[in-house]
Amino acid sequence: MNITTERLSKRFRREWIFRNVDLTMQAGNSYTFVGPNGSGKSTLLQTLIGVLPASEGTIRYSLEEKPVEVDDWYRYLVMAAPYLELIEELTLLELLTFHQAFKPFKNQLTPDQLCELMLLSHARHKEIKAFSSGMKQRVKLGLAFYSEAAIVILDEPTSNLDKQGVAWYRERVRLLSDQLLLIGSNQPEEYDFCPNVIDISRWK
Repeated sequence: MNITTERLSKRFRREWIFRNVDLTMQAGNSYTFVGPNGSGKSTLLQTLIGVLPASEGTIRYSLEEKPVEVDDWYRYLVMAAPYLELIEELTLLELLTFHQAFKPFKNQLTPDQLCELMLLSHARHKEIKAFSSGMKQRVKLGLAFYSEAAIVILDEPTSNLDKQGVAWYRERVRLLSDQLLLIGSNQPEEYDFCPNVIDISRWK
């Protein structure tokens, strides 16, 4: 899956968040958008996946050189971000089973196996609302890492993680080499493996 943008721009009221973004992002590569808090990284990521509408310009998804319709983009992507909510009333196993019904896990993983990969087997029967912020972030990342998706978007991926969680992230994120990986970050430990680091201030 490839994503191409031409003169992509976004503004809120009179303020331009970014302007004239021309990019071609290809499957099997990783791209990190860096900049201080409030610089527009999250807005750019959400615009690239169609959550926020562009003010100007175009975004094209293509699979094997064939265009993908906007309404079908969601089928090919998965996202993890601190601001995305989990269904708090479900247990971890229930949440994974629910998610799997819409987006299968890689290698036919079962919810129990995914609990183990997330180092959360001890909490599989606990409701999400009882999880710490770090545990919730690990669930979000686990869903992103292990779901069948051509595009993986990670916004501030180590937010709320302790040292063990950061080490777990760094080990797993390197296994996404056959997918298109987009990261929004201002923490080098989240993207120091990434060959394509882009400062979003270039589009101000």
